[in-house]
Parts: sequence; C-alpha cells; structure tokens
Amino acid sequence: MFNDIGLPEVIALVVLAVLVFGPDKLPQVIQDVSRTIRKIREFSDSAKQDIRNELGPEFKDFEFEDLNPKTFIRKQLDSDELGLKEIRNGFDLKKEMAEVGDAVKTVGDLEESGSSGTAAGSVDMQKRTEQPAKIDMQKADKPAAVEPPPFDVDAT
Repeated sequence: MFNDIGLPEVIALVVLAVLVFGPDKLPQVIQDVSRTIRKIREFSDSAKQDIRNELGPEFKDFEFEDLNPKTFIRKQLDSDELGLKEIRNGFDLKKEMAEVGDAVKTVGDLEESGSSGTAAGSVDMQKRTEQPAKIDMQKADKPAAVEPPPFDVDAT
C-alpha cells in the first residue's frame, strides 16, 4: 500500500506533522496513532480467527488473501491441474517466428520467379482493368417509407 513512498515524501510528512501539531504535542500524537493502528490490527486478527472457527475444520487452510481475484486466479493458473505449464513450455516464440519468416520468404521467392499466381495456395496480385458497372442515381426509384421501430423506454 505504501510501497511507493520515498524519502522525500517521508521528510515532507514529518515537517508537516511538526508544523501542524507542534514539537510539544507530536510525541503524544504519534503514540495515539500507533495505539489506534495496533487496536485495528488486533480487531482484524480476532475477526479473521472468529471466521476461521465458524467455518470449521474443512476450511483450516483458508486464507483471506485468496479472496483477492488476482491472487485467486494466479493460484488457480499456477496449479498443474490444467496442464498450462506444459503448454507454456511447449511454445517456442523464436521457432514460431522463424517458421512465419520462412513462409513469407517462400511466397516472396515464388512471386519473384515469375509465377502467374494461379497455382494452388498462392494469391493473384495482378491489377484488373475491369470497370464496375455505373449506377445512375438520378433515375433510381425512391425507397418505400419505412416505419421506425417502436420506442422502448426500458432499453434506453
């Protein structure tokens, strides 16, 4: 939670605390804050223990950190039950990229060699000179009037 607080931020907080509370009241304020944090931790630990006791012995290995979705998903994916580690280890990105590069080079070599592009598996890259049929928009019939769909208040 506070992993990204550096030394300049801590110094700024100390200076601010001295200015707000004064050097006379600062030790008492620090004691009060630390006592409050200690009570909150004790309350949290006792609540966790009560929940573990209520769940029973079948949930003795239950951890509250597992309720965090990131932790839960990471724990499920790291287990070897799904076989994801085998898939991850079997995938070699460099090998796949080399195969794709070889395929592209082969297609480029075929085009350079004068292939007409009619062979199976190749693409014809020749431009066609055929003109599409022109449509006269002046003489086109007007479309029939279409009723708009009914207005649904709940859908908006």
